[in-house]
Amino acid sequence: MSEKESQPAVFSYKQVISEDMIDVNGHVNNVAYVRWMQDAAVAHSRDSLQRGTVQQMGCTWVARSHHIEYLSPSFLDDDVEVRTWLASIRRVRCCRRYEFVRTSDDKLLAKGETDWVFVNIESGRPVSIPEEIASAFVLLPD
Repeated sequence: MSEKESQPAVFSYKQVISEDMIDVNGHVNNVAYVRWMQDAAVAHSRDSLQRGTVQQMGCTWVARSHHIEYLSPSFLDDDVEVRTWLASIRRVRCCRRYEFVRTSDDKLLAKGETDWVFVNIESGRPVSIPEEIASAFVLLPD
């Protein structure tokens, strides 16, 4: 079995809701969800690629856009599982999807996606995603 075949398509990232994530409405602030999207994407990449691979290529990922649909609130001390996967990889971009689930009742709290662009660190210009990067992930198209 190849390394790619042993990788799950959906990566799981756990988060426990702490006081600093709660807003004036008494539930998790929307900014926390964006942070979790970033953290889950980085953790998934670290799990799928050899350490420093992207940086050794002189490249990095930048977010082109985020979209989040909030479905139900989350509260202090909730355990949340952020599930993420790649839905598509194109020449210089990839679409990463997310689901935010409260683990105590398996309630879908939110869902979202980020359009990531692969760029050269020095120039800031988009560059083609190398096969070495693209093949490290199992795609889960819509």
